[in-house]
Amino acid sequence: MATPELLHLRALAAVAEWSSYRRAAQAMNVSPSALSQAVRTLEQSLGVPLLQRTTRSVAPTEAGRALLAELRPLLAGLDSALANVGQFQALVRGTLRLNLPRSAASLWLEPLLGDFLRAHPGIALEVSSQDAMADIVPGGFDAGVRFPEALPQGMVAVPVGPVQRFCVVARPDVAQAQGLPQLPEDLLARPCVRQRFPSGALYHWQFRKGEVAKALDVSGPLTVDDQRLALGAALGGVGWAYIYEAMAAPGLAAGQLVQVLADWCPPEPGFHLYYPGRRQVSPALRAFMDWVQARQAA
Repeated sequence: MATPELLHLRALAAVAEWSSYRRAAQAMNVSPSALSQAVRTLEQSLGVPLLQRTTRSVAPTEAGRALLAELRPLLAGLDSALANVGQFQALVRGTLRLNLPRSAASLWLEPLLGDFLRAHPGIALEVSSQDAMADIVPGGFDAGVRFPEALPQGMVAVPVGPVQRFCVVARPDVAQAQGLPQLPEDLLARPCVRQRFPSGALYHWQFRKGEVAKALDVSGPLTVDDQRLALGAALGGVGWAYIYEAMAAPGLAAGQLVQVLADWCPPEPGFHLYYPGRRQVSPALRAFMDWVQARQAA
């Protein structure tokens, strides 16, 4: 029996991972027909079928599963060895695609963009900011960013940002006219800027003091789907808004906003960058994570 070619083995592993010739071909930057031919050649050389094809998906046969169980660690080790050699190159090159919510884009990523791209001129960074939860693997992203409680299963997660804190704010004249809320439930009798998730559900404002937690379905004349709009509405005198404290900081410092219920809004864990644990980390993603972590440690 002839020794299979490495390209054919990689083709098998890619199709099995993506459960699709088309998506695997996109990931490998080859045509689906070339990928299909590589798998057929491998099956012919081994004399056994390795993949089962249906109208909806592609799955390994029993022989394919047995081969992949041995093959994947070997390919991962080979990729790791090649990546280590690549670290000796003076310039990391490649495209890095990130998916993250708009809040993470503005609060965490935006201040980093210029310095990172100047430090890594060989990397082309593509950012998709959307609040709807995206499946980063079929979406073709190298990594995503979310809060830890929203991370998908089976992902490797790395903390990349400082702790975040929400706050309740309004314009001073609004606060004076209505009186300052002393307890979270006092907000139920005041106009608030509501926020809606991409799923359509309304966000309930979260409060916590010690062991006591409260989630309030506030009411008000305006509902938005973006924190920046909520901030603008508070500055415009629409009512009370529940937003990131870092986003409200300039308005608070300038006296354009007042903050209440600070003791009910404790700090929460910051953003985490995540990526599939079963896939080899690209040099561009590795360079980005190392650079971010070095800045955090500085």
